[in-house]
Order: sequence, then C-alpha cells, then structure tokens
Amino acid sequence: MSHFSTLRTKITEAEILKASLRDLGITVKTDADVRGYNGQRVRADIVAVLEGEYDLGWSRNSDGSFDLIADLWGVAKKHNQTELINSINQKYAVNKTLAEVKRPGLQNANVKLVLQK
Repeated sequence: MSHFSTLRTKITEAEILKASLRDLGITVKTDADVRGYNGQRVRADIVAVLEGEYDLGWSRNSDGSFDLIADLWGVAKKHNQTELINSINQKYAVNKTLAEVKRPGLQNANVKLVLQK
C-alpha cells in the first residue's frame, strides 16, 4: 500500500521551482526518486531532498502544471509540512513574478509586491 499523496499545484515553471528550492537551501534533483515510507520510492521530475528519510517531488502533467507528490505523514515527522509547502509556494510566486517583470516590454514597469502572512 502506497503512502504517497498527490496534490494539484499551480506551479508551471520547472526552472523557477528549482531556483526557489535552492533559494530556500533545499537540495534539488531532477528525474529522481521521492523517498517515502518503509523505503518506498516514486519517480518525479523534480525532487526536493529533505532532511530525514522523506522527500517532496513534483511531476509534470499533460497541461504543463506540476503535481506535488509526497508521503506527507513522513514529511511531517521532521518538518512542519504546511509551513514548508507554503514557503516553497511563496518563494516560487516571488521568483515567477520577478521573472515576468524581466520580460521584454516590462523593463520600465513599476511593481509593488506585497507579501501577506
């Protein structure tokens, strides 16, 4: 019986996700196994290697978005999973916004970014 859960995300940019994970000090692997309960593993396009025996993974869907795949019970043994996932999503949103602002035609745009907790 698998302990892995799959959650839909709004993440669509692989490079921005990887950069965001690195910004948070998380080791990133691509096309690697996500570690789960009792040595179980599942393949993912992007893997955040976490402290302990469990990881977070993201797999691309046919529509270009990514699903989060993890043994959430296992991740919660060493991490506050809600805080961890929220911090990843927040860093991704900031990095995606900054990347969009650098697109041609937006160099002179004024951007006000407000982060709320």
